[in-house]
Amino acid sequence: MKHETDVWKPELPINEQDPLIEQAARLLTEQQVVAFPTETVYGLGADATNETAVKRIFQAKGRPSDNPLIVHVATREQVRELVTTIPPVAEKLMDAFWPGPLTLVMESSGRAAEPVTAGLSTIGIRMPDHPLALALIKAADRPLAAPSANRSGRPSPTSAAHVAQDLTGRIAAILDGGATGVGVESTVLDCTTEIPVILRPGGIAKEDLEQVIPRVMVDPALAGAEDKPKSPGMKYTHYAPEAPLWLVEGSDTFFQATLRELTDARQRVGVIASEELAAKLEYEPMISCGSRTHLTEVASRLYSTLREFKKADVDIILCESFPEAGVGAAIMNRLTKAASQKVSEQ
Repeated sequence: MKHETDVWKPELPINEQDPLIEQAARLLTEQQVVAFPTETVYGLGADATNETAVKRIFQAKGRPSDNPLIVHVATREQVRELVTTIPPVAEKLMDAFWPGPLTLVMESSGRAAEPVTAGLSTIGIRMPDHPLALALIKAADRPLAAPSANRSGRPSPTSAAHVAQDLTGRIAAILDGGATGVGVESTVLDCTTEIPVILRPGGIAKEDLEQVIPRVMVDPALAGAEDKPKSPGMKYTHYAPEAPLWLVEGSDTFFQATLRELTDARQRVGVIASEELAAKLEYEPMISCGSRTHLTEVASRLYSTLREFKKADVDIILCESFPEAGVGAAIMNRLTKAASQKVSEQ
């Protein structure tokens, strides 16, 4: 259903009584859908306890109904209402990383609307580390189901302009809080197993988690599709730019050779490269997304870079691979899902 989409920019510093925040909160209580910034990416929020509201998220995004949603909260009390019990390991992690880019999967109390959990007995919850997100949740006085505020399959939005590109006319309003910081979604950790399991790598690295709890496993399903995804981002193709993305694994020399081969075949190629590779290529059109030694910078620029190249301008986007240490695991997870093809030196 098409309708007017308002874009509101609350004044800084954020005040919970800001009329624009109160207006957005009112829309949420009326079962409407509102996009808002978090520290990771922009979220598409609706009342997590109302089935009509939650279904509007799926409609706006064109999202498959078996793909569960993460619920965003502002208080521990909201968590307690949504789960049967908070495991001790989850309490420890909340103390260490909340508010922040960590989603914890626990047993659902059934309080959330059925489409939120996509028929699972578990629910993913996080407390975002963004003053505007927290002010909105508090003003609405309810937990908000909020996947990324983009059309399903597109790169996630890291600015209000990205949200507007994808969802103008499909949602009630966008709260503009400027560019997001982390740039990739939250880490999703299943706390219902004896050893917690990473279902989606994100803004908190495995190494960070293991500073707080003794051991963390990575779900083997990350390497392939699950019949019923336990977490957003596990099953479906995501983050795809307009033009086909080729992910190149190998040396800089191999990347240069691959680029030369494509341009010799008269392909219009756009390049996404680190500062280190970009310095060797001297090629246009090319976007540098940061240094290999500063992967947090690469993560923060990743989605805006993927949105940069348009189908009308290039036939193929060639992107280098990055080290998988720390947040590099999240970067490579997103690039692998965005890629239509992998080209490897081995």
